[in-house]
Amino acid sequence: MKTKFKTLVILLCMIGFMSCNANEKKETKAIALLDTKTPHPNKQAIKVALLLDTSNSMDGLIDQAKAQLWDIVNELSYAKCGDEQPNLNIALYEYGNDNLNADEGFIRQVIAFSDDLDEISKQLFSLTTNGGNEYCGQVIQTSLNQLKWGDNEDDLKLIFIAGNEPFSQGKINYQDAAKQAHKNGVSVNTIFCGDYTQGISSYWKDGADIAHGDYMAINHNHATTYVATPFDDKILKLNHKLNSTYVAYGNIGRKKMALQAEQDDNAQGYSNENAVSRTVSKSSHLYKNSSWDLVDAEKEKDFKYSDLKEEELPTELKNKSIEDIKVYIVKKRNEREAIQLEIQQLNEKRRQFIKTQQGKDDNGLENAMITAIKTQAKAKKYTW
Repeated sequence: MKTKFKTLVILLCMIGFMSCNANEKKETKAIALLDTKTPHPNKQAIKVALLLDTSNSMDGLIDQAKAQLWDIVNELSYAKCGDEQPNLNIALYEYGNDNLNADEGFIRQVIAFSDDLDEISKQLFSLTTNGGNEYCGQVIQTSLNQLKWGDNEDDLKLIFIAGNEPFSQGKINYQDAAKQAHKNGVSVNTIFCGDYTQGISSYWKDGADIAHGDYMAINHNHATTYVATPFDDKILKLNHKLNSTYVAYGNIGRKKMALQAEQDDNAQGYSNENAVSRTVSKSSHLYKNSSWDLVDAEKEKDFKYSDLKEEELPTELKNKSIEDIKVYIVKKRNEREAIQLEIQQLNEKRRQFIKTQQGKDDNGLENAMITAIKTQAKAKKYTW
């Protein structure tokens, strides 16, 4: 067992499978960059806005967020709403950092709602800590006003705010912000980094209560135990095979494939176990890359082979007919699905092994977030 800083991040629950539709048979080599629209806009979604205090005292919190992103994603990948697997959208804010604009309350939107897990990971790893003016009411209000929460009553809309200074600081009254959240159908879950009683006396529980969310207190600097399993090496080898099934197109494709490899390295930087968790995430329906990968893009409703441009194709597909491209994409999809299935089967054995080796960690961000999400999801009839 290896000891590492464990953690959280935001979020998240899951998506729906995109329907594969018939592709146009028109024989042409004109191929243009594909539109990157969010799939199934009316489908149920879990929307999570993570508001992280990045003042000097929060290095442990940020470390936990980086280390536990993939474990959170994996747990949420099992969520269902009726017979559907809901989409997952995550937004990230930092606050309380003196490097940020004072006129805007030392608050920065790091990333708006997104289902691009690699990009979310990249932005999370970019966070650094400094200084400290933490205005909880203002960052909550900012996230409510800036983000596109939508009006689907079946969506699960959650804010998670983590920090350790009094919740009442700043010019925006936290009670007003919490009431606005509740009116908008958004639950505010507060995570105090410190003693449970101290968090109550500094109004973190009151903020959650007003917005019908959960109050939690964690030790953000605690060390967590990773459990190595006999299945880890096999899963990591399958990750390399999985990466070979991506068919990147255009300049964005090359950049996104490089980003994919970079986030593999970031996960590996924490431990083999963290890299394994990321690989498992990549085998789930939550990990989708239709904006740059032809295998995922081909499943989009508005995808047309005839829209592709020759110059945007990868080398192996240049000067190929549409029928040849179709055959190649089908081959890669079949390879990917077989690899993903093998990863999922190995992961189920891995999960069972971990249950026998490790007790439940009740004082970390990961457990706090998952518990809150599952509790509030019941009201929307989400199940695991």
